[in-house]
Amino acid sequence: MTDMGWFKANLRSSIYGLLGNPAAPSDSILENGIEDIRDSMLGMLGPDALTQHPQITRRIRYASDVHALWYLRGDLMGVLASVHGELAAREQLASLTAQFQGLLPGGLNSRPSPLVG
Repeated sequence: MTDMGWFKANLRSSIYGLLGNPAAPSDSILENGIEDIRDSMLGMLGPDALTQHPQITRRIRYASDVHALWYLRGDLMGVLASVHGELAAREQLASLTAQFQGLLPGGLNSRPSPLVG
């Protein structure tokens, strides 16, 4: 591992430790998780996503890390709600949110909404 790779891995472990997770996921688990999440998000947009929703499709496709994908959930929710309705969009997002389990620092995981009863 190069010096920069060592620094990056240690920095990520330190950040995860500070935010409540005991250890960061391995690079291979993180990479596979990111691609699975990316595929799920693009799948939710449908086969014509690039022509119907080009902006969000590009942002998902080129998101640099799991954090970027996490923050794109709100944009995805907006598109899905406009196409399928809010209830269906919330259901789809709930399954997507579960895919982030173990890939984010503890402080970024979703918390139950006080509005959902």
